[in-house]
Amino acid sequence: MKKLLTLLLALPLAWGHAAAQENAKYTILLTGASFASPQNGWFEIGCRQLDARALNRAIGGESIADTANRMAEGTLWNAGELDEMDALVIMQVHNRDVSATGGLKEKYTDYTTPFDRSNYAAAFDYVIKRYQSECYALKDDPKSKYYGTKSGKPAVIVLCTDWHDARTTYNAAIRRLTARWGLPLVEFDRNIGFSKDTPNPATGTQQSLLHAQDTQTIEGVAYGWHPQRGQDKYIQQRMAAIFTDTMRRILPAK
Repeated sequence: MKKLLTLLLALPLAWGHAAAQENAKYTILLTGASFASPQNGWFEIGCRQLDARALNRAIGGESIADTANRMAEGTLWNAGELDEMDALVIMQVHNRDVSATGGLKEKYTDYTTPFDRSNYAAAFDYVIKRYQSECYALKDDPKSKYYGTKSGKPAVIVLCTDWHDARTTYNAAIRRLTARWGLPLVEFDRNIGFSKDTPNPATGTQQSLLHAQDTQTIEGVAYGWHPQRGQDKYIQQRMAAIFTDTMRRILPAK
């Protein structure tokens, strides 16, 4: 009986949340892996702050190759969601050079799918080019609200750094990639509040370890790997604040 009462009391809150999501000012889709999956919370907190419908499609263990393959299969979003999306946010932060140019194709249709994980830069290139192309093509889709426009749907793509600055290969590469395309970047690493260059004075170890649930070793140094999860965790709230601040400068005024 107690469990039933708790469930009944929670229903109005759930209905209210669902209604708020449906009536939100913006719609944002996030793709990524374990740093972005719903168990974390930063994206969901941020979307509430932005009055945005949160479409979190991140799955732990995936890579940018999986994002590309889901786009190719037509399973990352449906036609209605593409029309409504105000931004595509990508947080695939494996420590690879995602800005390399070897093997890149002129058009996304020139790539052979499915992708494997041999060329992260090519998968990023495919995702960016395909999203921009699909958004533009909406100008010729009679079912789209962008039908008949000159530019189609504005293709807002937002990339992210790792949550701190230890993954120097990826963080440097994602900045080169954003510069190449002129894309905005959520700079978690520069705004998280600590740096790999200065250990914690009380522990003598990396500051990221204080906010992580496990560790990773990069060039012989132990760092925090996955941040502590849950919307009640400080690190998720801090990441949400950084994400929200960046998106407020990007999203169109409505």
